[in-house]
Amino acid sequence: MTNVAKPLVNGNLRHNEYYDMQLIFDDLYARAQYGEVFTDLMSIILSEDNIQLAFRNLKKNAGSKTPGTDGLSIDALGRLSADELVKSIDNDINSRQGYRPKPVKRVEIPKDNGKTRPLGIPSIKDRLIQQCIKQVMEPICEAKFNNHSYGFRPGRSVEHAIAETCLRLNLGKCHFVVEIDIKSFFDEVDHRKLLKQIWALGIQDKHLLYVIGQMLKASVRLPNGSLITPQKGTPQGGILSPLLANIVLNELDWWVSSQWENHPVVEKYSQHKNATGADIKSNGYRAMKQTKLKEMHIVRYADDVRIFCRYKRDAEKVKHAVTRWLKDRLNLETSAEKTRVVNAKRKFSEFLGFKIKVTNKSGKLVTRSHICNKKLGTITNQLLSQVKKIDKAPNKQEATAAIWKFNSMVLGYHNYFHIATLISQDCSKIAQRVNRVLANRLGFAKRNGQLSKDKAYRSILTNPEREHYGQSKALCYHKATGCPIYPISYVRYKRPNGLKRGLTPYTPQGRSLMHKSLELDLELLHQLMRTKIFGSVELADNRLSLFCAQYGKDAITGIPFITTEEIHCHHITPKKLGGTDEYSNLILLHVKTHKLIHASTDKTIRECMDYLQLDKRALAQVNRLRKLVQLPVINS
Repeated sequence: MTNVAKPLVNGNLRHNEYYDMQLIFDDLYARAQYGEVFTDLMSIILSEDNIQLAFRNLKKNAGSKTPGTDGLSIDALGRLSADELVKSIDNDINSRQGYRPKPVKRVEIPKDNGKTRPLGIPSIKDRLIQQCIKQVMEPICEAKFNNHSYGFRPGRSVEHAIAETCLRLNLGKCHFVVEIDIKSFFDEVDHRKLLKQIWALGIQDKHLLYVIGQMLKASVRLPNGSLITPQKGTPQGGILSPLLANIVLNELDWWVSSQWENHPVVEKYSQHKNATGADIKSNGYRAMKQTKLKEMHIVRYADDVRIFCRYKRDAEKVKHAVTRWLKDRLNLETSAEKTRVVNAKRKFSEFLGFKIKVTNKSGKLVTRSHICNKKLGTITNQLLSQVKKIDKAPNKQEATAAIWKFNSMVLGYHNYFHIATLISQDCSKIAQRVNRVLANRLGFAKRNGQLSKDKAYRSILTNPEREHYGQSKALCYHKATGCPIYPISYVRYKRPNGLKRGLTPYTPQGRSLMHKSLELDLELLHQLMRTKIFGSVELADNRLSLFCAQYGKDAITGIPFITTEEIHCHHITPKKLGGTDEYSNLILLHVKTHKLIHASTDKTIRECMDYLQLDKRALAQVNRLRKLVQLPVINS
């Protein structure tokens, strides 16, 4: 592979704008907010732009490489042209016998407690269809969802849920936490009830509801090869399942909110807005405290539900009321053992892998949080297991891979749990065991020890590594591979940020809160998208990725593209020599640069050189590409 520098893809890239779908999604969101009913969504779902966008979003998912019951992965779809892909999806949805999804592949995933979680993997084409549906349904649902649910929603995260939890315990003084545990939620969803809830949201396209119904009752192929037809539940692993789960529990969110935050009594009193635009309802709340109404606030992440109350007697009543409501309205059972009321001033309440308690500090009640005990043990055991794999690696290559996996685990745990106030203490406990095993198995003191803390190795650190761990005295290096081993103990607490009001990907103002606008010619991007090329849908899609990654410029000369005719997509390793349409094998070049790489006559070379005026660096890159297409280098 050539060393031609390729700019990294911007993480804030707005994929919806690749295929000019953002305005359509914005329109659906706005119309849903005004209560409009949608009866013809399939025309949008089956549009060429939406299908190609779905392919892009599905391709970036690591699970797209996992085959379903048909044995195919995303690569099979990537070999089709854009027209062939669109026609194939349309034929499946509008076939004479109706949409018939292929059987879902059942996989058992081990859980921390030794049990397994059933995962359902649809075929790759069914996953693409689900992605097409999700993209169109999501803006409508987002307009209807309650603001206090955080799981599997765009722009929302665990950090936001933990931030609101701390807010309710600290400022709200709602110290009695009702922990609701729903038994096997994803396996117990009532299909008929779910379809009625989708209809109630204003999604009343009967063809779409039929397709979703077929997905819900798609047969499941068990590991032993037998087939079963589910009568309830949504398969974990399906792309549409998280959105459907939020639709199911959205009714619970609004019911709890209607008991206090959005109670009709509040509307009778004057309200004003604070600096962030939030409604101040203190007058109404003050009046309600003089009644028998029970103060309660919900925070939900997927099927993890927490309700915060000010008094224990209210919390006990809320627990029984919510348990009965779930049974009567949604046909869902709660676990009697795990559904409980916790006084956060005396005991820890667990939520999303954290344990949180209210403690006294300088006469004030503040929250303190740890990694929960169960998760602490799991992290320790997983890291110890990975250390053993490093030790037993038979060669340098596998040792490097094992260290990379260890480092990614450490970084992942730090990024997730660093919003726990006492994360440093917890990671120090983990480090005591992990460092002992590292020293015993790989060794520092031994003459042939594999580890070193020599600062000479620090020059190999990348900038992100140097920023995260460069100052740590616990940072060590694997001498044989030269790889750093990240210190689990070196982590700093970060205060969790709450959700910014108005944040949504479906309004210009909301998007401005999610990312900075790209310095990109979107009009030219849309023109490029609509310019047909001969080749696979993967090639067409990667061409758009490269345009954004290269900021609309030639990758070698930096010349900005003005028209689509100037943009040429070059295979670094030619297809006739085994090259592919993968992103890593492609580069966008100005037509003159591309012509120079393939030029074989002195006249053509001279014309291109006169036009481009290449410096030594650019000429060296051109020559490296010429070598790969088996042409002689150009002398300056």
